[in-house]
This record gives sequence, C-alpha cells and structure tokens, in this order.
Amino acid sequence: MGSFNLLTLKDTTLKRYPFIPLTRYGLINPPLWLIAFSLLVVWSADALAQGAAEWARRRTPVVEVFEAAKDAVVNISSTQVLEVRSSVGIDRLFEEMFALPPRTKQLKRTSVGSGFVLHPAGYIVTNAHVVARTAQQKAIFADQSEYDAQLIAVDQERDLAILKIDPPHPLTPLKLGHSHDLMIGETAIAIGNPLGYQHTVTAGVVSALDRTLEFDNNLSFQGLIQTDASINPGNSGGPLLNVNSELIGINTAIRGDAQNIGFAIPVDQLRALLPALLDVERRYRIVTGLAVSGEEPCRIRAVTKGSPAHRAGLEPGDTITHIDNVPIASGIDFHIALIGRVPREAVIMNYTRGVTAATAELTLDPRPQPDGDKLLQDRLGIYAQTLTPDVAKAMRLGGVTGLVLTDVDWRSPAGKAKLKRGDVLVSINRYRVSNMGEVGELLEKVRQGVVLRLTLLRVTGLGVYRLTVDLEAR
Repeated sequence: MGSFNLLTLKDTTLKRYPFIPLTRYGLINPPLWLIAFSLLVVWSADALAQGAAEWARRRTPVVEVFEAAKDAVVNISSTQVLEVRSSVGIDRLFEEMFALPPRTKQLKRTSVGSGFVLHPAGYIVTNAHVVARTAQQKAIFADQSEYDAQLIAVDQERDLAILKIDPPHPLTPLKLGHSHDLMIGETAIAIGNPLGYQHTVTAGVVSALDRTLEFDNNLSFQGLIQTDASINPGNSGGPLLNVNSELIGINTAIRGDAQNIGFAIPVDQLRALLPALLDVERRYRIVTGLAVSGEEPCRIRAVTKGSPAHRAGLEPGDTITHIDNVPIASGIDFHIALIGRVPREAVIMNYTRGVTAATAELTLDPRPQPDGDKLLQDRLGIYAQTLTPDVAKAMRLGGVTGLVLTDVDWRSPAGKAKLKRGDVLVSINRYRVSNMGEVGELLEKVRQGVVLRLTLLRVTGLGVYRLTVDLEAR
C-alpha cells in the first residue's frame, strides 16, 4: 500500500467523514481500500437519501388516497339475459300455422359500473342505474377476486342501490365523510372502472355545488356535486373522495356534450337514505325498540315501551357512544353495527346521559313475521308463490329471485293495472323481495290509499320485459 499524507486527511476526509476507523491501522498509513470503501458507503447513503427525498416529493395526496381506497372500490359487472324470437318470415308463419313453439335465442348484455364497500360484512353501494334491468351482478375487486352480488335495495329517485356479497373475510370499507362543508375548488378524486379499465384514478376539483339534472322521464337528481375530475361510462357508482380519503360523493352522470363536467350524489344524501335502504331490523328480523338521529352524535329520539331498549333503561336524549366496544359517531354507525345480529343476541351499548357515562345490555327481541300471502292478496289483489330456481330456469330467468303471480283479482289494483299470471314480482318500492316473509314485512304497515311502486318481469315470446307499475293499496 502507498503512503497517505496526514495533513490532507485531517483537512478534508476527517472533516467530512469523521467515522473512518483510521486508528486501527495507524493514522499515517491507512489502507487505501479502507478509505475507498468508506467513501463508497457514504456516497451510497447520500444517493439513497436523495432518492428517498425525490420519491417523497412525488408522493402526492392523490397517490395516498388511491392506495388507501383502492381495495374498497369494486367493478360491478351486470348481465341482462334477453329471450328474443329468432325466426322471421316464412319460418314464423310456419310456426303460427301449426301452433309450434317459437324458436328463440338468448342474448346477454353486459354493462360495467363501479361501487364501493360500505361495510366489512359485504355491503356495497352503487348507482341504481348500474343494476337496473339486470338479473345478475358480480363484484370484482382490485385483486381480481369476484363474487356474485345480491341486490338488497334500490332507490331510483336518488339513483342509489345496495348490493350484498358473501366474502370469506372482512372487507375494507370506505370512510364516509360529509358533503355539507365542501368547498368549491377543493381537490376531488374519482376511482372507478371507466370503459372497463379497472381501478382508474382521476383527479380534479369540486367545480360547483347544488346542481340539478333533469331527465326526459320526469326524473331529476338534485343537490349534486359538479366536478372536473374525468368521469366516463363505467365510473357510475364509484366514489368521489377528498384528500383525507373520505367519501364525499357517488359518481353518477356526465354531460355527454361537454368535457370534464361530471356529477356526483353528495354523501350526505347517502347518509340520510342508508337507514331505510339497509332496514337492518326488518332484514334480520330483530327488535331494539330504538329510534336514533341520523347525524352526529347518535342521539336516541324515541324508545318503544316494553322493548329491549326500554327494559335496559335507555331513554330519549341519551347519546350512544359504543356498541360492543365499536365507536358510534352517528346514526349510520348505529345501523351498520346491527348488521348480522340475530334474535336473542346480547348487545352492549355504552351511552351518555348528560355528563354521566353508563352501559346498557340489550337482548334483541325476535321480530314477528307478518302473513305476507294474505297482505298481498288484501292490499293489491295478487296471488303468488316463491319463484324457485327450477321454475326460474324453466321461465328462462336463471338467477332471478322474486314471486311468480299465480292469479290476479281483476277487480283489484293489480287487475286494473293489467298484471297477469306468470308475471314475476321482484321489488316493492325500493326493496327487493324473494319470499312472502319479505313481502309481509313491507306491506304490514301499508294503509288504504298508499301508493306502492312494483317492479315485475314479464316473459314473452319476444323476450323478457321489465314492468314498473304504481298501485294504490286498498
């Protein structure tokens, strides 16, 4: 090894790199390889630090929002199966002359939309128009796992729908934000599946608030958020997020004759509608006896006498803070916390009364099952039975659930609306129905004169038609 000048080392190397272990080898003649190695280590550390700083500068709020939310965003693939008559001309005349069954063929039409996870148990929010007129839906996640989705509830007037899947493990939900305090100009981030390109992220700003969209069929959406974040067909039902990864809107529509003018349903509309859409106590046939506020905090508005809540000592004005140690910030949290509960289950509720904190244990009562068969006949004049998988297959309605009409009282509201035997009832108002128990739950409190909107499927030789009729209960 060659010699090394101590003065040069002290004036330069030792000042910049004081950690070089020269004492082990002597100050006058340290090995050159050791000095080179030490300099390489320091240079590598500097390069890594510089690279990390550059990477951190590239990590924008949009990147962080996408990484936080992507696992909660799903692709909604909806399939509509149509039966169409395939014979024309002389073939059709031949069939009619000899009373032969028409030759038909199945056409499948697939549409793609977006949605997001509302609850770890598999509840997903999307647009009503994404699942309208469809028999089957699939939810496809970022890891390409896919699940059959059941339509739980739909509200056409606000273009919102709830789907349910059965995942093998808890899902990651989006955090619901608020839209009442949105600022024009603040960052808005959309994630969805435009034109089938899964998990596409676009960013822009909140362009305007309280917009109204008018449609030809006397339908209008009001109070919408306008954004210039790029939204295309397939984004419908996907989330619009703020920089805190909170849901502020549900993307729903665009102006087809313009660029970067998109609209989203404010999350506060979803918050207001969720208790009715989820309808947890009816769906799981449980009774708490509580009516709570929809916003923050979760304050009890009313307690039914003799109910589990009454027996546990809860009173109007109490504020629920936890259910089974899960924080409850709003009435929405309250309803979500009851998803999947069963009758006779014990539920621990922490609450405050004034400045005093307390705990109550509720044992959920079973919800009585009304006679749906009788109510359907009495209120609407419809006689029906559950559509079994075999009957659905025979009617070329594979995958559809509902009630098939076996008879109609011609003097009844259903008879006057020209409903007929073989029609399949799939929903009443915003709720899907698949058995008489669900029908009974929906019709139990309906009184004379109340108008109900029914959605039915009608199978003909030319295909499957969707009917929507308004019937006044008798």
